[in-house]
Amino acid sequence: MEDVYELFIRGTDLLEAGHNHQATIPLARARDLAPDKTSIREALGRALFGAQRYEEAAEEFQAVIDRAPTNDYALFCLGRSLQLLGRHAEARQAAGMQPGRRDYRLYRDRARARAAGDDPAEE
Repeated sequence: MEDVYELFIRGTDLLEAGHNHQATIPLARARDLAPDKTSIREALGRALFGAQRYEEAAEEFQAVIDRAPTNDYALFCLGRSLQLLGRHAEARQAAGMQPGRRDYRLYRDRARARAAGDDPAEE
């Protein structure tokens, strides 16, 4: 049996090197072995997001939020994932956690406009 920590380190090393698709493999194995570890789920969500697998990324970020509801980074990433899936009303709620940050405000405002039926230009 593979060690959870070794899988996590291998996956995060791949993620940090920009190999999102490859990172999902050891990170998913680590998640399956330790599903309650938010650090693993967040890293897997980041890898899935980078691999443009937004539905799966949203599921991982939601799992993090279920265990750590004040994790503003996971909320932001959930919001971005939902926004890219076209689920703008849900994205608006998630992306508004840290309104003091410029990037959070940008995505919150875009989600708000799209949820209202406006169509601002995407990045």
